[in-house]
Amino acid sequence: MENNIIKTEEEGVLASYPVIKKRKSKNRYFFGVLAVMLIAVSFIGGFSVGQGKLSKNRQVALGAEATTTSDNVFDFNVYWETWDALRSNFVYNNKLKDKDMFYGSLKGLAAAANDPYTVFMTPDETKDFNSDLAGTFEGIGAEVGMRNNIVTIIAPLSGMPAEKAGLKAGDKVYTINGKSALGLTVDEAVKQIRGVKGTFVTLTIIRDKETKPREIKIKRDVIITKSVVVTYRPDGVAIIKVTGFNDDTLSLFKAAVKDIKIKKPKGIILDLRNNPGGYLDTAVAMASEWVKEGPVVIEQFGDGKRNEYPAAGNPELADYKTVVLVNGGSASASEIVSGALRDYKKATLVGEKTFGKGCVQTISHLSDGSTVKVTVAIWLTPNGDYINEKGLNPQVEVKLTEDDVNKNKDPQLQKAVDLILKPATAAKTTGAKSSVKKIK
Repeated sequence: MENNIIKTEEEGVLASYPVIKKRKSKNRYFFGVLAVMLIAVSFIGGFSVGQGKLSKNRQVALGAEATTTSDNVFDFNVYWETWDALRSNFVYNNKLKDKDMFYGSLKGLAAAANDPYTVFMTPDETKDFNSDLAGTFEGIGAEVGMRNNIVTIIAPLSGMPAEKAGLKAGDKVYTINGKSALGLTVDEAVKQIRGVKGTFVTLTIIRDKETKPREIKIKRDVIITKSVVVTYRPDGVAIIKVTGFNDDTLSLFKAAVKDIKIKKPKGIILDLRNNPGGYLDTAVAMASEWVKEGPVVIEQFGDGKRNEYPAAGNPELADYKTVVLVNGGSASASEIVSGALRDYKKATLVGEKTFGKGCVQTISHLSDGSTVKVTVAIWLTPNGDYINEKGLNPQVEVKLTEDDVNKNKDPQLQKAVDLILKPATAAKTTGAKSSVKKIK
């Protein structure tokens, strides 16, 4: 799930997937009761932590009296004054829905964190998000993230409508069906881009090094993805293509490992290009197939405390020469795996600089089917490198140009094959560290 990035994102998932932590603890709930009821709903105003007990500094009573927190004083009557002003004065009052106002206020609450990956999702948006992680949805088949407050394509999924229509990683989305995308969150953009199979969506994009916008019309379809696919080249090299760290990824990857152990290829290419991420535990398990011991990733919390996620201790692929393919669409959990294999010298990174999604989210499931996704930590590679907004630089940089794509060439893949089959003649790598430092 980062988002894990994630896939926690994506439209398919149209978002840079956050690194998502799966938790077995009880759900957290927002708390509070509206003092004046226009509709029979509960306002979510604080949430429970741990065993369902409310943290005292988050117990917010909504009513006529002022509420005091540790650093300010505010009056929740202002919330109702704003509600009444909209209800009484808005020119299109008949089109204004209480539910939209209610959920909109919760979205604003999450937006106050000023973090593109901390968001409130309505019940419908939550269903879409879960469908993304399950690998089945209706849309265009592309992942998006946020760059400089602009909705940006992380990657079109292979063989999906977005790719067929010509959408590319790095494309900046300025309009969706003629409406400005500026100011939208990733999830809001996802909602507008998605749609019923057979319908169309038109994106106005600006591509790097181009000054004129392009309009790309895309026909939506049912998107069904298998997140792990293994192929064997005639030259004896195995390619494991991982498109996301989703619900099916770990079981499919374990099956791939068993198959590789039987067929014994000369080497492995782990293709994480255009992989937006997903579940944290899946990333740790995947890296553990190469790394025997030590931290795979290190979480750092706001108070400076750190938490290590150790390797599982039984690597099946440690003795195979491995190359990891990355590019600007490799984000979140993909960067965790890539960083760990690089730091432990279990693989060489080939391709282009990764996306730079180095933070961890948890998802709290709320009582009405909605969710709130909150950034709880940033993460570091085993050597202590910060990835967020920086990305990972490949040890062997190989660009994939538009001309290469048009001619169906893949110089990145070819370089990976050369490194496995002809290591003596391969380009000299740079940037690998001599040892993995223990973070204290």
